[in-house]
Amino acid sequence: MDAAFTAEQDGIRRALRALPAARPAPDDDVGAAPPADGDGRDAAPPADSRDAAAPPVDGYDTELWRRLARDPGLPGLALPAEYGGAGRGPTGLAVACEETGRVLLPSPLIATAVLAAPLIAALGTGAQRAALLPRIASGELTAALAVPGGSLATALGLTGDPAGATWSGGGRAGGIQARAVTEDGAQGWRLYGEADRVLDGGTADVLLVAAHTGGFPRSRTLLFLVRPDAAAGLVRVPRTPLDRTRPQARLELRDTGAELLGADAATDVTGALAAAGQPAAALLAAEAVGAAAGALERTLGHLRGAGARPGTPGGQAADVLRDAEHRLADLYVRVQEARSAAYCAAWNPAAAGGLALAQALEVLRTTAAEAVQLPGGGGPGREDEARLYFGRAAAAELLFGPVHRLRDHAARRAGLLAQGTPQAARGPGAGPGPGAAERVGAV
Repeated sequence: MDAAFTAEQDGIRRALRALPAARPAPDDDVGAAPPADGDGRDAAPPADSRDAAAPPVDGYDTELWRRLARDPGLPGLALPAEYGGAGRGPTGLAVACEETGRVLLPSPLIATAVLAAPLIAALGTGAQRAALLPRIASGELTAALAVPGGSLATALGLTGDPAGATWSGGGRAGGIQARAVTEDGAQGWRLYGEADRVLDGGTADVLLVAAHTGGFPRSRTLLFLVRPDAAAGLVRVPRTPLDRTRPQARLELRDTGAELLGADAATDVTGALAAAGQPAAALLAAEAVGAAAGALERTLGHLRGAGARPGTPGGQAADVLRDAEHRLADLYVRVQEARSAAYCAAWNPAAAGGLALAQALEVLRTTAAEAVQLPGGGGPGREDEARLYFGRAAAAELLFGPVHRLRDHAARRAGLLAQGTPQAARGPGAGPGPGAAERVGAV
């Protein structure tokens, strides 16, 4: 299918392509303008990703983020109008995710608008929503979701069932533990533990921390608000991720004060995380598709530029370039298929969010690998650019995959695989096998 976008969504796309284009111009051998992306619209060529993906010390360009928050209102696109948002739902935000993914733009969009804001809207009290969501929509406040053990995909119900899982501690050592305390006559909470690989965890203004409480017999997972500027005992250690455009940090909490997200400790947090997981997967799929399209456009431009350079040998070299263009044409079809799946999931995320993410991550991995390997695809100084996209592909699958587990869990949710099928029956390290899961994966 080919998605039909509204005039407003087209405006969001144009605004996002114009903003990175206002940065320093690309070098002289970027090549011809990229091919049409299948929607029948003229589009400005994307900015040089080496410029877009060169974040300042704090991880992203704060001034550019403020501009994006004002017009087109990026962090508030999916938030309700009563909290200062645009109320456009996942589809409007998917357009933004695709375009920021296309240029690997460092920004807190995924951590704030895709992962944290929906949970605050779903679980927060009226006072918490009123205090946080308008500031998120305006770009004044950024947020990050922290889960222990680097188990974000499991916590969101994308690669396993978060209910009853031990990803937050599960009554055992490790994870993050929460205990209720009484201070000055008021009940509060204290957190102890670590969370690794937290997206934008080093710079976020507010942290949503998943922690375990209640002991083993009545164990449960809750979400807490931690404000780094006022939280004692919190240490944020920047990490060096595979993807230089997506900052991560390790959070160390040592008796850190926190505020419970929601009215009471009986909140079904694992259910809310699973409900938020499928829309988040659809938006992450749109971002991955955008990155795949960006890698493909640049690779094709560099190939054409290599063929047009003076002194380029003919004959066999021309045959190699033609073969490379045929391979890129096959990839173009796969990117468009993944793009359609991503927007289908954005329109109906409960049905196919995880499957769309699996397809998009697989296409991004393949396209980024071709960008690195194809002859002539690099050119002078272009190897680093290709590796940026390859780093995004590898890091995204580590955080939100792997692909075979996304498909396996989607097949089980759909009843196509028995819930009790042991992984060991297929051999150590095996994926879901050549059965139903792969048929489901062919979106």
